[in-house]
Amino acid sequence: MTALFVDTGKVSVNPPNDRQVWRAQRATLSLDDYVEGVLSRDRMRLARAISLVESSNPDHQRLAQELLVRLAPHCGAAHRIGITGVPGVGKSTFIESFGNRLTEWGHRVAVLAVDPSSSRSGGSILGDKTRMETLANNPDAYIRPSPSSGRLGGVTRTTRETMMVMDAAGYDVILVETVGAGQNETVVADMTDFFLVLMLPGAGDELQGIKKGVLELADLIAVNKCEDDNEQKAEAARQHYANALHIMTPASANWRPPVLKISGLAGLGLDDLWERIEEHRGLLTESGELEATRRRQRIKWMWSMIEDKLMDAMKAHPQVKTRLPAISAAVEEGATTVPVAVLELLRAFGLSVDLNG
Repeated sequence: MTALFVDTGKVSVNPPNDRQVWRAQRATLSLDDYVEGVLSRDRMRLARAISLVESSNPDHQRLAQELLVRLAPHCGAAHRIGITGVPGVGKSTFIESFGNRLTEWGHRVAVLAVDPSSSRSGGSILGDKTRMETLANNPDAYIRPSPSSGRLGGVTRTTRETMMVMDAAGYDVILVETVGAGQNETVVADMTDFFLVLMLPGAGDELQGIKKGVLELADLIAVNKCEDDNEQKAEAARQHYANALHIMTPASANWRPPVLKISGLAGLGLDDLWERIEEHRGLLTESGELEATRRRQRIKWMWSMIEDKLMDAMKAHPQVKTRLPAISAAVEEGATTVPVAVLELLRAFGLSVDLNG
């Protein structure tokens, strides 16, 4: 029996014992091996470097941080584009078509495809590479599917670190495909240079299913699936969104988000879309807004990591682990309130806090 693996940056069917060999080989890689592999775009070592960054193993995390420090001087050139949209909007089809077009124009494209994790099993299908088969086999493209692991915002816990690795590897366009539009989808806007929102032609209810905050942060709205009989509906939707954006305050003082019609399936409007994205980068670079935005994003990244590390430390704290079962049971049974339970756990962690403070 064979198994499907995607760790090498290319979908392949390998015997199970190949997985064991892969793990054994990964254990022998030094920091220099990882750095050299990323900078030379060795697909095998690049995949292992990303796996290292994504690992929750403390030893792997320490090595990953050393790796990122070594890669940092090689980062900063990539154009990072976040892509979101309502379910069924055709993100994967669009990204495959757009990614292949970008490689034809001489770009190297990395796709970070975030798949939703099951809230019950924690598992993830990681099917984007099978949905983007042509792009997955493009030598100038690299697709990395990762599970969201319940992470809010349509991204993974290590999306920023993975972008650093791909940037250092010389991929000059990084597309971040999120889980789908929702309450916390705007997180991706805090880690990318350009926020693209894909929408569907509809019957007047296009704003349903997507939050106003997502539209307010959009750098461009693209009405997808405008091919064939959908063209008239797509134009109506384009006008609808253009009117909606007209009454909203733009996220940037130097850019007013346009609304375009595209078709990922038919490849329509992709040239115009890329021209707008490049125009946006040129304007924000010239004004200094792009660098200012990246500076703010690094601070947000810092606080996000602090929150993550504090949560990990709290869950691993021996006093918290000891008291958690009883406190959780009391909350479930209604024997104590959630605020009181929070105070008890924080005090077990060693913090003296006031919920009203």
